Order: sequence, then structure tokens, then C-alpha cells
Amino acid sequence: MTLVTHVLACLFGIGSWVAINGMWVELPLIVPEIPEGWYLPSYLTVIIQLANVGPLFITLMHRFKPGALDERPVIYGIVVMGVLATFLLAFLWKYTLTMGDTTHSVALLVLSFLLSVVDCTSSVTFLPFMMRLQPKYLTTYFVGEGLSGLVPAIVALIQGVGVVHCKNATNPHANANVSMGNSSWGSAEGELQAHYQPANFSAQTFFLFLSAMMVVCLVAFVLLNHCPAVAREHKRELYISRGLAEKKEQKPMLSPLDDPVMEPRSSFGKGTYSKPEIVFIFVVLAWVNALTNAVLPSVQSYSCLPYGNQAYHLAATLAAVANPMACFIAMFIPNRSLVLMAALTVIGTGFGGYIMAMATLSPCPLLVHDVSGIALIVLTWVLFVLTLSYVKVIIGIILRDEGHSALVWCGAVVQLGSMLGAMTMFPLVSVYRLFESGDPCNTKCPK
Repeated sequence: MTLVTHVLACLFGIGSWVAINGMWVELPLIVPEIPEGWYLPSYLTVIIQLANVGPLFITLMHRFKPGALDERPVIYGIVVMGVLATFLLAFLWKYTLTMGDTTHSVALLVLSFLLSVVDCTSSVTFLPFMMRLQPKYLTTYFVGEGLSGLVPAIVALIQGVGVVHCKNATNPHANANVSMGNSSWGSAEGELQAHYQPANFSAQTFFLFLSAMMVVCLVAFVLLNHCPAVAREHKRELYISRGLAEKKEQKPMLSPLDDPVMEPRSSFGKGTYSKPEIVFIFVVLAWVNALTNAVLPSVQSYSCLPYGNQAYHLAATLAAVANPMACFIAMFIPNRSLVLMAALTVIGTGFGGYIMAMATLSPCPLLVHDVSGIALIVLTWVLFVLTLSYVKVIIGIILRDEGHSALVWCGAVVQLGSMLGAMTMFPLVSVYRLFESGDPCNTKCPK
């Protein structure tokens, strides 16, 4: 039954961000069909930040009325809302509404907001719920959370989203070879035109798949609450926690001078870490999530597409694989070292710096005509996600040991970091347009 619980925890974790991650990977198929066009990613960025009203409410409840809010009814509510929103999205995403002189995809935007509320709120409810299980299942949950990005990406690859072929404008039947790089861009006589390959199945089918994944998450959550073996683990864990709490309360009365080493170093959680260490942990958590959830994803296309369409898809897919891989590594090599966490954060930030530099140089980054440039940008993306995902797991393990409220604050800081990252990048990308994209078929870079 331990294996069953691991599987359920993983499936539960997949439901945390699968809806919004699915929206992002489906953009190349949606954008040509809606009036917003490629402004939709900017709208989604703002919508997701507005949806942080959910985590804000949960965090304030835990702060001012500790113990008054049971996260289980909230989880039931948001997961059911996720099931219904993704199901409706499958049939309504194309519907538009004219307001004055402009037309907008109102159904798509409203349902995207609801899905954002679901996924953002999961950060401050799913993690605290995992406190009810034994510590070993938290890493499995993180694996599932990583798979919430990988699974939609794989399905989108099967669907054939965004696959482009370059054809000669004067002779459409003559294809140009631009599969791995752009060294041949514009090499054919005459201007080349980008032709996107038709998808193997529709966006409607993809959204129904997302709805099915939310149903799987709901079923897993029900079983985690009511499966007899898991329920026994809940009772055993609560019994142990209650016993430790009673022991901790009784100990000062019996011998106030015993074991001075175990005196709390701060009022946070169990007092394991000092206030400067707690501040450091949360600053790193906010920084890492700002980079991985907002800053670098907003420039991924600028950093990868100059090297070719396949480079972009390889980077996106393998980076999605790196997230659960980091969680698997943490299952066998758990670590709570703040020094290692700091070192990995610096290394991961370095990888992020290279990615940002290539995005700034777009559409003609370094080694754009060389296969080594493709390998380097893909490898950098994988190592960036791998190192910082491991940092997030380290912090999750540390805060899990500090108790329920620590995990609530963990989710809140995750959302805060993501919001600050998005607020920083939105004007740079969408308003000031500091990053330049090239034509996938006609951009010419000096060798």
C-alpha cells in the first residue's frame, strides 16, 4: 500500500499546475484562431497574477485565524472547478464577444482566470495537505508537480503543436531544410514562407485531456482521504505528531534545564533555524521561483527559436523532464544543507544568465550557425531547471519538517516570487519590447 500511496500522491501533484501548463504549450494552436493573437501570452501573464487573490485569502486566513481553515474542502472546490473549467474550455475557447470596436475571446480569458485561481491556490493548499501524510510522500508529490509540466508538453509534441516548415514563396513544393538550425535560413532562392503543420488532433481534444487529468487528480485526492490504508497512515501520523507535541509541552515542566541544545532558535515552526536562516530560505525560494516560473519562461522562445524549431521543442521538453528528475534524485539523496542550497542557487542562476544573454542577442545569438550552439542552449535549459528544481525540493523538505504553517508560507512565497518575476518581465517583453524575435524562415545572421 506504500506504493499505492506514492502513486496517489504523484497523481495528486500532477493536478497542481497541469491546466495552466497545458494552456501555455497549446498557445501555438490557439493563437491563430483568436482576435488577441500573440498578445494572449501577455494577457495570460496578467490573468495569472490577478488569480493570486486565492493564495492571498488562504494565507491571511492561516495568519489571522490559525487552524480555522481546513484545506480539504478548499481542495475539493478548486479541483472540481478545474474539471469544469477545462471541460467548458474545450467547447467555448473560440467564442468571442464584440465590445465597442474590439473583439475579445471572453470565454477563453474568463476560463483561463478560473484555471489560474485553481492552480495558484493549489500552491497554498496541496502542500499543507501533504503534511497529513508521512514525510517520504512529499518528494513524490513534487515529482507529480514536475510531471504537471511534462505530461502536457509530451501530449503537445504528439499533437504536433507549432511544427513549422519553410517553403519557397515562388515554389511552395520546394522545402528548405531548417530542421535543426537556421544556418540555411534564406538560403533558397526567393523568399521563404513559414507554413505550420496541421495538428494531429484538435485543441478541443487537448482541453478534454486536461479535464481528464483534473478528474484523475480529484480521484487521487478522494482516495488519499478515504482509502483505508492511507487513512490509517493519517491517524498514525497525527497520533505521533500529537504525542510529540504533548511531550514538548510537558518537558519544560519536568525539567526546564534539560537539553538546552534543543531550545528553539526562532519562533518559526519548530525553531530549528534562526531568523536570518529563515529569511535566507524564503528569499532563495522567491528568487528561484521568480526565475523558473516567470523570468526565464517569458524569454524561452527568444533564447531557443533562433537555433531552430527543433531546438525550441527539445529545450522545452527536456527541461520539463528535468523537473521531475530533480525530484527523483531528491528521493534517494535528500539534503537539508543550506550551503548546498546556496551553491546550487548560484550555479542555476548562472545557467539562467546565459539563457537571458542569448535571449537578449536574439535573433542572432552566439553559435547560431553551429550545432554546438543548439546543444549548448538545450543543455543549459536542462541544467537550469534541474539545479533550481532540486533547490525547491530541498526547501520543501526543510519547511515540511517545520510544520503545517511553514508549508502554507512556502506556497505563499512561491506565488509571491512568481508574481514579482512576472511583473518585472511583462513590461520588458510586452511594453518596451527589449527582446526581438526573428522570422523562422528568412532571418539572416552574420557567420
